[in-house]
Amino acid sequence: MASAEKTDEYPFADIFNEDETERSFLLSKPTCFIIFGKPGSGKTTLARNIAQAWKCIRVEALSVLEEITATETEMGTTLQSMLVGGHSIPDELVMKLILEKLKSPEVSHFGYIITEIPTLSQDNLTTLNQVELVKSLELQPDVIINIKCGDYDLCQRISGQRQHSSTGYIYSREQWDPEIIESRRRRKKEPPKDGKSEEEEEEEEQEEEEALIAEMQMVAEMLQHLVQRPEDYLENIENTVKLYKEELLDALEEIMAEHNPQYLIELDGNKSPEDLFTTVIERLKYLNLRRAAIVTKLQSTEEEVVDIVDTEELFRTLAAYKLIAPRYRWHRSRWGRSCPVALKDGNIYSGSADFSVSFLGKMYCLSSEETLKLFSLNPRPCLLPPMPIPPCKIFIFGPRGSGRTTLCSLMAEHFKAKVVDYAEAVQPRFDEAREKLVKDTIKEVTSTAIKNVKERLLMELRSKKQVDKET
Repeated sequence: MASAEKTDEYPFADIFNEDETERSFLLSKPTCFIIFGKPGSGKTTLARNIAQAWKCIRVEALSVLEEITATETEMGTTLQSMLVGGHSIPDELVMKLILEKLKSPEVSHFGYIITEIPTLSQDNLTTLNQVELVKSLELQPDVIINIKCGDYDLCQRISGQRQHSSTGYIYSREQWDPEIIESRRRRKKEPPKDGKSEEEEEEEEQEEEEALIAEMQMVAEMLQHLVQRPEDYLENIENTVKLYKEELLDALEEIMAEHNPQYLIELDGNKSPEDLFTTVIERLKYLNLRRAAIVTKLQSTEEEVVDIVDTEELFRTLAAYKLIAPRYRWHRSRWGRSCPVALKDGNIYSGSADFSVSFLGKMYCLSSEETLKLFSLNPRPCLLPPMPIPPCKIFIFGPRGSGRTTLCSLMAEHFKAKVVDYAEAVQPRFDEAREKLVKDTIKEVTSTAIKNVKERLLMELRSKKQVDKET
């Protein structure tokens, strides 16, 4: 009874534990999005805005291919040569690259947003297989966004699009049609307000006329370069929408029916992209979802920080860089000046001031440009417990038969360490080198012997011909 009535000794104490909160975030799953909707309903534009605001990775075929072709890897060179040669990349390879991107370190930390799975293409995977692929993703989508739009409105809007032949920018009908621009200007024109003089009204009207003339001149110049893409023809759009309703709609409705309705966002596709984005952000705030934590590089534009400064002075200087709020300084982490990426790999390297970053309110010093890139993509593996653990490397020497192997095994079992036997690590390389040396020697000796035999036979043949001539 006494224990039940016992009260806390400090009932108003702050129970917030910063370490537990940071560990909970590092172990949490990043927020992932998937957008459904008819072709041309604005999925790509909405995904781009959400990815920019929510700091998640937009995984689409075009962005993935551009990222890979920009690298100097074997895959990037192959894809670039295929595109330069005018060949199309197979759907199977594109889907494989998208799945690899979904398993990348940056997606594991920032989360993803996808709009192209499932697709209308049935050459590689059927609709059923694509649905199963979405359900079997390692990181399941948390939020499903469904953009609804009437067939007639969607077809009219897409058929009114025009593309600039030089820049490739796509203009809607409201941006290039002179009649719509003129009617919009008339609707926006306000009646004259009381209190204004006739001169002020005339000046305003003159300014409006000048602005209209300038806009019409720009539209007239732009119309000369606008073309209509084949996929924007009305009959092609109608066929695509019909195919979408026949092939994908039932499968998408099945996925949405199995999803938590609280995390299902329905949008009106007739609204502007800005209104759609605002609706999604307000709903995400209501769901209390956390954005991805980004890694901020601490670099002063006014003063250079050299590596020869004292560690304490270095952290005092870095703590005041790029503050997110006045008087909010970055804190020192448990890693100190040690590089967390190198420490995760079992090495102790001192971090450089040029590669110092902040993450979750704390400062970390990386040792090189490569470790900075790895840490920026996904810092979670480097910061999760039991890190930071200083590596312990033990070398055991002794004559043969003194018990080195047994002692190594016992110590590795006790300290949860890994045994690296020099003989086991080097002997395979010795055997491989010996085998290669024997093969090369046999090949060289064989070629030399064949050459000597050919030369001897040639000399005998020449001498025999000489004897025949003399006789």
